[in-house]
Amino acid sequence: MQVPPSVPASSPKHTHHGSGLDLRAIMLGAALLGCAAGSQASSCGPLANGYGPFDYVTQKSQIGVVEQHHFTPRVEALVGGATSTHVGEDIDYTLKASPNHHRALLSLVRLGKKTKSTQPVGLAYSVECYFERALRFRPADSVVRMIYARYLFQDQRATQANQQLEQTVATAGDDPFVHYNVGLLYLEHENYPLALAHAHKAYALGFSQTALRDRLQLLGRWKEPG
Repeated sequence: MQVPPSVPASSPKHTHHGSGLDLRAIMLGAALLGCAAGSQASSCGPLANGYGPFDYVTQKSQIGVVEQHHFTPRVEALVGGATSTHVGEDIDYTLKASPNHHRALLSLVRLGKKTKSTQPVGLAYSVECYFERALRFRPADSVVRMIYARYLFQDQRATQANQQLEQTVATAGDDPFVHYNVGLLYLEHENYPLALAHAHKAYALGFSQTALRDRLQLLGRWKEPG
């Protein structure tokens, strides 16, 4: 994909800076989510928080102070903590204040991969719990679902990853950004028929970036819409 293997492609609704997952360029099925929210709510903790929770997409002004003091560029890059010894503590604080903080979720996934741990030092919950919390907070956040799907693919759980992508498409409707980025994820994991189908949908809806089509053409998988 046109972006580093970490966030969704561009949409004016999902822009950010300094992330491995480029939201300017990228990047639990309904029943599964319902089970997760019910069965994991206690183990993954309440969403009520001393500051927040705030929506990453719609409440940027409230999140700014958290990013200034906790989710600094140093923390985002996993170089070291801002207010604590362990970077996990600042990521934890950020995701408690804003459970669907896209860039913090990306850093969380990278931290788990870097430390080879499902619950790195400094985190109050497992990596997966933070996705459960994010989706409990904002079930229709398509970027969270795409980040979660990527995490599940990396964890060799393709069935669950595909459930997330199916739910992403179901809740997004005719959003070309979503179809484009879902197509990129399917392409990355060699599901060429679905990558092509979502490419056709995204371009029919007016999406302008051509990386998905270009990569399908390079692989000999592109076909013009019938």
